[in-house]
Amino acid sequence: MPGTVTRIGVTGHRTIPRSVLPAVRSGMRRQLGGERALEALSSLAAGADQLFADIALDSGVPVTAVIPGMDYEAHLGGDEVRSAFRRLLEACARRVDLPLEATHEKAYLAAGRWIVDHADQLVAVWDGYPARGEGGTGDVVAYARSTGVPVTVLWEPGVRRSP
Repeated sequence: MPGTVTRIGVTGHRTIPRSVLPAVRSGMRRQLGGERALEALSSLAAGADQLFADIALDSGVPVTAVIPGMDYEAHLGGDEVRSAFRRLLEACARRVDLPLEATHEKAYLAAGRWIVDHADQLVAVWDGYPARGEGGTGDVVAYARSTGVPVTVLWEPGVRRSP
């Protein structure tokens, strides 16, 4: 339908092995390319979320930042990750601040669910294993699948994240 925007959300690991990175980048470019009108949804976390937002912005796709209800920036990681977060946040077309949650894990899960609930499809940078904590990539993928949102997994078969 002309004028319709396709919303693509992202979930993924904070650490992406070097051997997987080329396939992840090319898969993201494929998802964010083409002639259709797009909007990217990302929480701008380290790793897959920031990579997706960078590729979306480089492709001219507007990004909506979905900020978990917590002291998010303080929990993102080191200075480099926080600096990238601030740079990306400033470039976003829209920002959604979620309500405060009881724990960081619940805040991450709420952000993942918000993205799924507002996406037409989900890109998951996921090794296929269960989440290491509540609100992890595996939980968000399971939620998307339970709601019928199509999931495209970007990963190299047989490669596992480091512990």
